[in-house]
Amino acid sequence: MLENFYQTELIEAGCDEAGRGCLAGSVFAAAVILPTDFHHPLLNDSKQMTERQRNLLRGVIEREAVAWAVAEVTAERIDEINILKASIEGMNIAASQLSIAPQFLAIDGNRFISHNGLPFQCIVKGDGKYADIAAASVLAKTHRDEYMMRLHEEYPQYGWNRNKGYPTRQHRMAIREYGLTPYHRLTFNHTQGQLELF
Repeated sequence: MLENFYQTELIEAGCDEAGRGCLAGSVFAAAVILPTDFHHPLLNDSKQMTERQRNLLRGVIEREAVAWAVAEVTAERIDEINILKASIEGMNIAASQLSIAPQFLAIDGNRFISHNGLPFQCIVKGDGKYADIAAASVLAKTHRDEYMMRLHEEYPQYGWNRNKGYPTRQHRMAIREYGLTPYHRLTFNHTQGQLELF
């Protein structure tokens, strides 16, 4: 069972991102402040949940969270500053957009830079340990999936409704056949040689 917070002395926001390893589309980041007594039996690392469970939890989190925010960092920006910096930027933006100012950030992963001087703690696999990070992972993932479904309508040949922009064999084969779209991250390796890895 997940613990709600990493610490309880300060107002804590859990932060996570989705889409870091994709070849196409923005990376999305979320920040969530949960009530102290929040509990939901389905809440877990979003990668361990079904799409249906994630969509159900999204509604619960958005309704019951003390505050939540989701930020998008575009493929163009990712190419400009790199995916790690873009993920960090997204989490900082999401935290800054919360309707209640957090005093502490619980970050999923092992790298972060606080842009506004807030204290933070990086927690590897934090989305499987703390409910506020897990909630952020659910919001980041569901908002990004929704965005990729919209892009799929524009470019259906890449199968983004299924692969969500990740480097599946089908996605790489489509890149080889149709080339890159304006939504592809140009600094990521899309080359034919990598097709054999998938």
